[in-house]
Amino acid sequence: MSGRITALDVLRGVAILGTLGTNIWIFTDPDGPGGFLTGASGAGEALLRMVSNGKFLALLSILFGIGLAVQHRSAVKRGQRWPGWYLWRSALLMVEGALHFVLIFEFDVLMFYALVSVVVAFVVGRGTRVVWGWAIGAAVVHLALVGLLTLGMVTGRASLAGGMAIDTSSWWAHVQSRLDHVVALRFEAVFVLPLSTVLFLAGAMLLRAGALEDSTRGHRIQRRLMGWGLGVGLPLNVLTTLAGGEWFAVDRYVCAPAVAFGLLGGITALVHRMRAEPGVLRRGVTAVGRSALSCYIGQNLIASVLCYRWGLDLTGRFGHLGVWFTVGMWVVVSGLLMLGATWWMGRFSRGPVETLWNWAYRAPQRRPTPVA
Repeated sequence: MSGRITALDVLRGVAILGTLGTNIWIFTDPDGPGGFLTGASGAGEALLRMVSNGKFLALLSILFGIGLAVQHRSAVKRGQRWPGWYLWRSALLMVEGALHFVLIFEFDVLMFYALVSVVVAFVVGRGTRVVWGWAIGAAVVHLALVGLLTLGMVTGRASLAGGMAIDTSSWWAHVQSRLDHVVALRFEAVFVLPLSTVLFLAGAMLLRAGALEDSTRGHRIQRRLMGWGLGVGLPLNVLTTLAGGEWFAVDRYVCAPAVAFGLLGGITALVHRMRAEPGVLRRGVTAVGRSALSCYIGQNLIASVLCYRWGLDLTGRFGHLGVWFTVGMWVVVSGLLMLGATWWMGRFSRGPVETLWNWAYRAPQRRPTPVA
């Protein structure tokens, strides 16, 4: 049991730091957040972006589905009604995501996670056929949307480069820009709702199948995930990356999620083969995973302060260095996250945001003390 929990913590930590690997390109683009949407400047940069693009967000979605399934399993064991209070958790996540979007980061994922979690909460406890039916139905819708977007981009009728200007001259101007472009900035959040539903349900089914176990059946599933995800998905991911911007949707929303399953299998298998006593790096990644919500918000806040004009404006000073600056900023922010998370989790049982969130979740459930 402890190995499974350790694997989950490490997986979450890798997913959070990997998501930063995608977002850091937004923070370090000399043209600001809007400039990131114009794509890579060459094949080398495209391949470097490919390392993180879409994969770790998909992995995070799978892990969210696993976490939802764990919550469902716990509620069933305790004889509690489901989804019950879990819907309050989803509501809190929606509020938190909205605040995160408006105040900190325009490409927030928490809002659409909250929406998908409500749908999946009503499905996760159903029979295998029902769960598979929902997953297949959502996958068909998702592939249809990707096909339509790709067709539009190939024929020139659709484009990601909309010339959106985000003002980062001051924090308040940045907030106003997000609100001014809210429809464009939330397009992806709506577009990936079917994909997120598939990944959430896949995570729940993988937990049920024992994919995270250090057992014979667990090892078998992990090998299959690596074979399909890394053996098939990764080469296709390279091809779609080099095929050009017209294949962006297939690259990010089809191939990258396939690779994410390979990462899930590979990282889980690796964790089960590691020595019991973690080293410095694994302790840091595990601490990030245990405080994943705090670190997700924290990484975007730290990178904003370091890179944007209303902060230290390091992008304005060093953005001309290109990929070297981008990689350097990822290393710096990741290091700060691991150091901070290790220090905090060595003293507290939950991350700072998790602590506040847990209080808000339990507050309406507390029964008033009867007056004598």
